[in-house]
Amino acid sequence: MTFADDAIAWFDRNARDLPWRQPTTTAWGVLVSEVMLQQTPVVRVEPAWRSWMTRWPTPAHLADDPPSEAIRMWGRLGYPRRAMRLHACAVAIVERHGGRVPEDLEQLLALPGVGTYTGRAVATFAYGQRHPVVDTNVRRVVARAVEGKSDAGASTTAADLVAVADLLPLDQARAARASIAFMELGAIVCTARAPRCTACPFEAACAWRATGEKLPEGPSRKPQRYAGTDRQVRGLLLEVLRHASGPVPRQRLDMVWRDEVQRARALAGLVEDGLVEPLGADDFVLAGDAPQPSTQQIHQ
Repeated sequence: MTFADDAIAWFDRNARDLPWRQPTTTAWGVLVSEVMLQQTPVVRVEPAWRSWMTRWPTPAHLADDPPSEAIRMWGRLGYPRRAMRLHACAVAIVERHGGRVPEDLEQLLALPGVGTYTGRAVATFAYGQRHPVVDTNVRRVVARAVEGKSDAGASTTAADLVAVADLLPLDQARAARASIAFMELGAIVCTARAPRCTACPFEAACAWRATGEKLPEGPSRKPQRYAGTDRQVRGLLLEVLRHASGPVPRQRLDMVWRDEVQRARALAGLVEDGLVEPLGADDFVLAGDAPQPSTQQIHQ
């Protein structure tokens, strides 16, 4: 049995029943799930994913709506630029690929907002291809079980891609199964702060366990503060705009946060990121909600 074989056998017995893993899930459904799961736990993503896929089951359905609707549907998942990226991605898929999520990795990577991880995840999980799909969970499993380290470092490197690729079976379908197994192990067993080593298929062979090294004290990464930050203010501003039926005056937005300087900075950031559009000097709407000029106005 190889490393991948052990992981696959464990996954076959223990995998979570997640909707985007169902055989009927489309490549679009996989892409949506991967974007939503960035920096957001599964428990929050699952209901949002179901709602999103019910409303926009294909890229064409989303592309037909303005980006403001994607922002509204995103709700409180956080990091709402992801909603904008998904909308831009849907438009590109319709324009470049006839509405079908491409299978080719290079074409996937050329889509707006699709990076190294997401492109490989879609090619692997949606189309059963053989690619190293490397996120924090996978890096942690490989660092501990193979390399004997307690932590994998702050970010994915080219060396991580090579290390994971070396562990994948040659058969494409089995390699794809191994990729999702590595990820699941890191998510629910080989966790950052409380690994359940007795439930791990690599317990006896884990290089990190063999060293006897303990986890370092304290969190492996400093947790991000939210309360009082610009992120919180941006969220409060977006909440008002998401529920508005028309342009929102600046005076209404001024009510969400007392600190004028921070509030203005947060609003300017939303405009700069393309999430919010100003109408004149003192009214604002979500991106795509600005009234369109009539045909008569265009030709005047």
